[in-house]
Amino acid sequence: MGTNIGDIIRADESSLEALSGRRIAIDAFNTLYQFLSIIRQPDGTPLKDRQGRITSHLSGLFYRNVRLLEHGILPAYVYDGEAPSLKSEEVERRREIRTDAEKEWKKAKAEGRIEDARKAAQASSRLTTNMIEGSKSLLRALGIPVIQAPSEGEALAAQIARNNMVWASASQDYDSLLYDCPLMVRNLSITGRRRVARSKRYKTVHPEIIDLDMNLKLLEVTRPQLIDIAIMVGTDYNDNIPGVGAKTALKLIQEYGDLETAVETKDLEVDFPYERIREIFLHPPESHIEKLEWTDPDPDAVRGLLCDVHDFSRNRVNSTLGRLEKALREIEESGQQSSLADFL
Repeated sequence: MGTNIGDIIRADESSLEALSGRRIAIDAFNTLYQFLSIIRQPDGTPLKDRQGRITSHLSGLFYRNVRLLEHGILPAYVYDGEAPSLKSEEVERRREIRTDAEKEWKKAKAEGRIEDARKAAQASSRLTTNMIEGSKSLLRALGIPVIQAPSEGEALAAQIARNNMVWASASQDYDSLLYDCPLMVRNLSITGRRRVARSKRYKTVHPEIIDLDMNLKLLEVTRPQLIDIAIMVGTDYNDNIPGVGAKTALKLIQEYGDLETAVETKDLEVDFPYERIREIFLHPPESHIEKLEWTDPDPDAVRGLLCDVHDFSRNRVNSTLGRLEKALREIEESGQQSSLADFL
């Protein structure tokens, strides 16, 4: 879910071409859930292999990352570790939402309400341990770094960006800014033509770049104050303060300086430990990472996982791997090395 502060954040439209040559740390769970939600049949049924195992996430990872690599973009995926204890209620809430959505999906499908079925199916997406491990295997076969975070993946991705190991982190959630990520990319995994919900129209989705320092200056707040704004709006660790949206929260923090003073002065209803939540964003667990290493893809390993294990079309997989090989060859012919590690 993240925090809903998009109404007050400035994002600048970009393109895959403009991101060429950039290293980007990607929030793995956020991206996998996007693929599980989006890559489905018209009635909401996810892609599956002959054994009934869901493969939507593998399809998204494979074709999207080949496209990124073709554009000279070097992705690195950061996986969530153990969530803070305060997140347990949110985890349980999401579990209940998925269970209810799955029931509605089956009902809508049985009644022939295809659009309703697809919408409910998207909300029922579940990420299992096998899916996570399969996604890691595919990324490694593509030569893409896989990083395990001690806690929230977005926090470690922000740390990697601050340490200049990557140019930016990528996620759909604005939490990256709260974790002090200097540059954030949205829409990286969903860039392209997308159907507008409940219509036959399509729209083109572009990557968006969000500069933390620039936004703090525009909003005339500090990062701790931005965290307070997010807490007032609601995070993965708390519900919002009733009647307070992003713009109202911004005005309150600009006027009173911090959440405590705003709550006391305006007599706002707060029933969550905002001091502990603030600390999660200000001081998340860190990891020592020496360097990130990209390697050449292993086509046999990719085919083994996708085609032999999960019944992907061998012709289509080979065609896509051929595109990647061509991109690497063109880099080599231009005087650079063909290894992914030498893109930069």
